[in-house]
Amino acid sequence: MTSPAYDFSPSLALLLLGATLALLPLLWVGWRHRRGGPAERWRALVVITMFLTFDLILVGAFTRLTDSGLGCPDWPGCYGNASPLGAHHEINAAQSAMPTGPVTHGKAWIEMLHRYLATGVGALITVLAIVAWVQARQQRLTVSPWWATVSWFWVCLQGAFGALTVTMKLYPAIVTAHLLGALGLLALLAVQSQLSVDKRLSLSPWLRRGLVLVFIVCLVQIALGGWVSTNYAVLACQDFPTCQGEWWPPMDFSQGFTIARELGMGPDGQYLAFSALTAIHMVHRLGAAVVLLAVGGLIWRLWASGDAAQRPWAQALGAVLLWQLVSGLSNVVLGWPLAAAVAHTGGAAALVVVLTMMLTRAYGSSTPLGAPTPTPTTPRVARAAS
Repeated sequence: MTSPAYDFSPSLALLLLGATLALLPLLWVGWRHRRGGPAERWRALVVITMFLTFDLILVGAFTRLTDSGLGCPDWPGCYGNASPLGAHHEINAAQSAMPTGPVTHGKAWIEMLHRYLATGVGALITVLAIVAWVQARQQRLTVSPWWATVSWFWVCLQGAFGALTVTMKLYPAIVTAHLLGALGLLALLAVQSQLSVDKRLSLSPWLRRGLVLVFIVCLVQIALGGWVSTNYAVLACQDFPTCQGEWWPPMDFSQGFTIARELGMGPDGQYLAFSALTAIHMVHRLGAAVVLLAVGGLIWRLWASGDAAQRPWAQALGAVLLWQLVSGLSNVVLGWPLAAAVAHTGGAAALVVVLTMMLTRAYGSSTPLGAPTPTPTTPRVARAAS
């Protein structure tokens, strides 16, 4: 059963639901930090929004990995309804026609729960932006409100990419961009969580540059991982360290890394060759070796510095790196189990958070970022004050 790509009739109901979901963490922050100052409550709100954004990334991975991305083939609702309950007849018809197809009752609920959580996160970020500007005007917040404003524009852009993910039928480049956009939003929130922290990470100039390089290497590898996942290329190699019993199996890099193409199709409009999927998988596997060396080297330098403030960061990076190594290998040798695949996405998100926090602290000044710069008091003002 066909349906229009966009049907905005349930938009108001979805916005109200998102606002209701956002109300719960807002009430918790208000009660938990009722004796704290405005800056403390704002930072607590940033942290809980970051936590829910992390959860949203995991739910998005679960939605993709269970083939539920088209569980409701229109946007923003489900066959023009705010929930799969109102689309019961349409989902029944689609499921009867294709029992294992993209539209089933289970997949529709998974897809809509992802959209509900995304709407709730969007509502929280809207509140963050409003509160940041109000408190900044009252000079009760030292963090620039533009960070929250950029986050608001970013989450709106994410919503647009979420819509395109559905309406363009899981176009690989769009799905990968949507994943990277979610990680970018998480990084923005991670920056804001550290802006009012007065504990800076003291690194030598060359180690700070090395940290930036490691961050860039990890971002490239995460993009490659997204390309593997959105093209379903994980199972192209089911052995390790070889692939298909060879160290260098037949690969078609041209087809595999053509960006402008539909899911499962090559640039010539024919089905994507298996050798193209192998190329996608192998590039990501080689990238993993580079990341292992880069992050491992950074961990070693942080630990060898002898600075007690650097060692917790080395431990955090080591834990995430080990998590990624185990979950990535599990995907290959265990045949892509759902838990390992979701965990691998979660590890990538955790790596982004840790590295972003380190960069924010490493490049911050001795006073919280965004704090007003003290101006010298003129003699006349000084006399008046005395």
